[in-house]
Amino acid sequence: MTVPRADPRTSLGDPFSRAIGRLVARMSESTGIPFRIAFANGTDFRHGAGDPAFTIAFRTRSAQRRTLRLGHVGLIESYFDGDLDVDGDFALAFRAAMEAEFDSVPNPIVRLRNAWLERKTSNRSVAQARLNARFHYGLGAPFYRQWLDLPSMTYTCAYWTEGTTTLEEAQRNKMDHVCRKVRLAPGETFVDVGTGWGGLLFHAWERYGALGTGINTTPEQVAELSAEIGRRGLASRLRVIECDFREIPGQYDKLLSIGTLEHAGRDQLPRVIRAHADALKPGGLGVIHFIGHVGVRDTEFYIRKHVFPGGWIPSLARAIDEMERCGLEVLDVENLRRHYALTLDCWAERFERNWPAIHALAPDRFDERFRRVWRTYLVSCAEMFRSRHGRTHLFQVTVSKGNVGAGYPMTRAHLHRDA
Repeated sequence: MTVPRADPRTSLGDPFSRAIGRLVARMSESTGIPFRIAFANGTDFRHGAGDPAFTIAFRTRSAQRRTLRLGHVGLIESYFDGDLDVDGDFALAFRAAMEAEFDSVPNPIVRLRNAWLERKTSNRSVAQARLNARFHYGLGAPFYRQWLDLPSMTYTCAYWTEGTTTLEEAQRNKMDHVCRKVRLAPGETFVDVGTGWGGLLFHAWERYGALGTGINTTPEQVAELSAEIGRRGLASRLRVIECDFREIPGQYDKLLSIGTLEHAGRDQLPRVIRAHADALKPGGLGVIHFIGHVGVRDTEFYIRKHVFPGGWIPSLARAIDEMERCGLEVLDVENLRRHYALTLDCWAERFERNWPAIHALAPDRFDERFRRVWRTYLVSCAEMFRSRHGRTHLFQVTVSKGNVGAGYPMTRAHLHRDA
């Protein structure tokens, strides 16, 4: 006997719950994942057979009103504030929502908030760009050490070749992959734009004998990396410079920009790409690795508000257009979207496992709200890169300063043969 399922659009008591029920109905029509929604008035809705994979529990009526007013942003911000809880499989909750394409439903209030946020936190000024970078990257190496790979602490998409089983191996794969793309050779100079804690600088010196200069706008990271360079006795081989990405000093044989364009800001992409081009010697090779949209889209509001102020994900088309305007020949474009899903899975698992140690570092700073924000960021981004509906990707664009010469390989075979 089949038990008829209640229609959440009409059966859930008060008007607020019924309105939320219409959103729930949309999700239940789009996913086969079983779930439960518990409303603040004590009613609930279940979708699918068997035990629910996750339960979304509204603790207050204000969380329901916020969700109605702001859509998925209201739902997420209610979770940040503790007015809503998610029990069960957190990742599957985001997967079900993305299968229903909740994040693509236009919301005029969120769009206005995003526009205001852009005015308030734009990277137009160097001082604001520095503040924006410090908000995220200035949390200190002890925090990031708890969930990034060790020892390189590489905070960008890894490269999961067949047979790769650990995050550490996948990050080494990525560093080798980009070094091979630019044919990095002993004695050559290269600039690492957005160098982080210097994992790529050290790897390129140890494996390729290349002389690296790191560019970073976050003073905390610069101090930590500078100390590590000194500790390893490599001050004559490697250096780090604190400056804005629009002010890269000097010219170099090769350029590696791993995860920088996302921090240019909506209106500063031309200036940042121009600085990349100016930093390459004529005939030099570069890899520009960045999160990019297919098509022109607004960057997700809650990420810009709570995680990456000033950030803006560019479209691939616009980024390539700017590269060509600056005299860079595009040699190759590779999409590593699925690699980023696996990378974020590792980060999220380590973050959850090591949360007690993270909280103990600074209980007032790394509190429950911080945990909810970062848990949401890591898990939702993993599901975004995994989603069949996603329009956000990870691109590696290989470029040459001017048309590439005859010495560059004619095919991609060298990337795998050299490995």
